Amino acid sequence: MKVLVFAASLRKASLNRKLAALTASLLERDPSLQIDHADYRDFEMPLYDGDLEESSGLPSGSREFISRIQQAGAIVISTPEYNGSIPGTLKNALDWASRAKPNPLDKKPVLLLGASPGALGAIRGLWHTRVPLEALGAFVYPQMHGLSKAHEAFDDAGQLRDSKDAEQLMKLLQTFVQFANATNSTGK
Repeated sequence: MKVLVFAASLRKASLNRKLAALTASLLERDPSLQIDHADYRDFEMPLYDGDLEESSGLPSGSREFISRIQQAGAIVISTPEYNGSIPGTLKNALDWASRAKPNPLDKKPVLLLGASPGALGAIRGLWHTRVPLEALGAFVYPQMHGLSKAHEAFDDAGQLRDSKDAEQLMKLLQTFVQFANATNSTGK
């Protein structure tokens, strides 16, 4: 199964980029998986505009985003929390993706992760991120992972310093892969 992993952050030093990179490396240990670790900048696109869509079609960044979703059997998104909610760039990407026919997110297994320097670990943003994904028919995994105090959580090699955090993330990834495999085997 191919798993698309990306951080919904454009900032190079993003804590969510670190979490996505760690997640991709952990998933790569499973020989049954093919990991597509995407750079979110591959998906640059203008704000959704129906007039632009009508005159020019889907922008190239959104077509790339849609293609990568279509090729994946599952998606893992590590997203920051902006003012207690979903980042505008991710909501915009989902809005553009929703214009594709057929809907690329329909029945797609999705796992949400978040990293934040705050005590809540981006959990409020993860709850908001579920809404448009579920509205588009994605099967968002019930359990999410919020990494709190993420600015202190990583060592110089990009690994989690706390063995309990590392174990919790690894177990979550294993159960999500089982969920995604089961979801995909039912024929969607």
